[in-house]
Amino acid sequence: MTNFLKSTPARVVTVLLIAQAALLYSSIRPEAVPPGKPLADFPKQLGEWQSLREGVVEPEVMAVLQADDVLTRIYGNTATGQQADLYIAAFRSQRNGKAPHSPKNCLPGNGWMQVDSAEIRIDDGAGAIIPVNRYIIQHGDDRSLVLYWYQSRDRAVAGEFKAKFWVIADAIRYNRTDTALIRVIVPIPGKDVDTAQQTAIHFVQATFPTIRRFLPS
Repeated sequence: MTNFLKSTPARVVTVLLIAQAALLYSSIRPEAVPPGKPLADFPKQLGEWQSLREGVVEPEVMAVLQADDVLTRIYGNTATGQQADLYIAAFRSQRNGKAPHSPKNCLPGNGWMQVDSAEIRIDDGAGAIIPVNRYIIQHGDDRSLVLYWYQSRDRAVAGEFKAKFWVIADAIRYNRTDTALIRVIVPIPGKDVDTAQQTAIHFVQATFPTIRRFLPS
């Protein structure tokens, strides 16, 4: 019996039961939906990074995403010429089935193949550590490095299941389920993965304080 309780199926069942209890508990009272700044007002100048162009999310894609606010923008480093693709999908509430779509599922659907994956930790330079998922993806001869994480309140989380756990915890404690998916994509020049990773990390460090200000705390 003890071994069963420690097994993966038992843990999954436990998480599902907690989730059902949280949803039942939170459904009997109005959800606290915290305000957030419109992502359209996100600065176009972030230190050495300058906005180059806005991305476009097609209406049919937005209908699938069900995000409350979305930002997709290409930034360029004025000192080095390097580029970074920033994508933020903000969800004020995750009730009624709304939730971030993991890049693990979206990118392969667009023809990109995962080459390598890991989890790394980024020092934001102000004492906070940002755990992020790091992926190398390939489409034909093109390769890119992807960093992404979930931001809820003042908490950055890399893992999907851990992010869902904290949504449940916040629903019980604070009666709120807001979260955001932040994704950064940087092209890999040649086979120089290290340069691409340093570029992506530098961009995250330059962007993170502003992301914190625009998302509910």
